[in-house]
Amino acid sequence: MDEQTTAGYERSVSEGETRLNRSWPALLATGAVGGIDVSMGVLAYFLVEHDTHSKALGSLAFTIGFIALTLANSELFTENFLVPIAAMTARRAGFASLMRLWTTTAVTNLAAGWTMMAFVAGGFPSLRETAVTAGNGYHTAGIGWHSFALAVLGGVAITLMTWMEHSNDSVLAHIVAAIAMAFVLAVGSLHHAIILSLTMFAALIYGAPFGYGVWAAAAGWAALGNIIGGIGLVTALRLLQAGKKVVEEQRAAVDA
Repeated sequence: MDEQTTAGYERSVSEGETRLNRSWPALLATGAVGGIDVSMGVLAYFLVEHDTHSKALGSLAFTIGFIALTLANSELFTENFLVPIAAMTARRAGFASLMRLWTTTAVTNLAAGWTMMAFVAGGFPSLRETAVTAGNGYHTAGIGWHSFALAVLGGVAITLMTWMEHSNDSVLAHIVAAIAMAFVLAVGSLHHAIILSLTMFAALIYGAPFGYGVWAAAAGWAALGNIIGGIGLVTALRLLQAGKKVVEEQRAAVDA
């Protein structure tokens, strides 16, 4: 096994252990700032798309939110597919800790994101049409194979970003990974549970022609696809790539 892959797995185990064992205040705060950081990316997308009518330029602006996530060490629910599971394979924590992390991060991402979108609507009334159109796109996609496929791809993109970041020490490499995957998520309109939610929240606050029940169904469907894509198509294969020997060495370190 090459050294870079081994190092990526070892960094993921170490970071995963940290995330799974955070105190409640730290866990709540980290999830909240993650929602705030991505909200700034959503705002940037709305502003640039509104002014330029270019989805590509708006998607490039959206990467600001993921750069913030990377440099500020905040987290999204979907970023917690790879590293906590890597820590679990090394026996650094159990399933209950994973459920605590996932649930708390998702709730705080969404609560902080809704609050930020309320401020966006209050501060930028001119963005109403842009926001409603963006949010309504998720509504019209419905619940089916098309939206599920986009959600699986969204899970692959965010988890690949996580692996890319943990396979490199360079801050520049981390930023490149964040920009690349955030751009793919936005320009491809991939269904990422948190980004979808923040966009639909903005649309709802501006007065979109759908309700919170539609958002809940879309977000739940997206989360399912994200989990399958992120865990089934990236995390599982990357752990296999790391190799049984490396995993057993990490487990032995715990038992020693």
